[in-house]
Amino acid sequence: MASGEGSGPVRVDSWIWSVRLTKTRSAAGTACRAGHVRVNGDRAKPAQPVRVGDEVRVRLAGRERVVVVSRLISKRVGAPAAAECYVDNSPPEPPREHVAAAAVRDRGTGRPTKRDRRDLERLQGAPRAR
Repeated sequence: MASGEGSGPVRVDSWIWSVRLTKTRSAAGTACRAGHVRVNGDRAKPAQPVRVGDEVRVRLAGRERVVVVSRLISKRVGAPAAAECYVDNSPPEPPREHVAAAAVRDRGTGRPTKRDRRDLERLQGAPRAR
């Protein structure tokens, strides 16, 4: 039996934090209250209990994580042990778009002129103001 593992029910916010889906327990509770956590398709309050076999969906930082509870823990554990507590069914993370390099100005050249600013905006693809 791992440390923090119990036979009783575990709060969803505590479990999300314990398996390292959020950095802090308060962030897990905030995500629950904001409606970013669903257990078996229903919005979850922070104190809602989770059981083995429940599907937990967590939306954080623009990405949705879909995990199935395989083991209940209430204490935060190391990453390898935490990964054994759930089955990750999340869709693959979308590839990062290639970010255009930021325009570099020589140090000490001062404030850009209106022409420089327009050239920078054209490089960055910003729409032109009329």
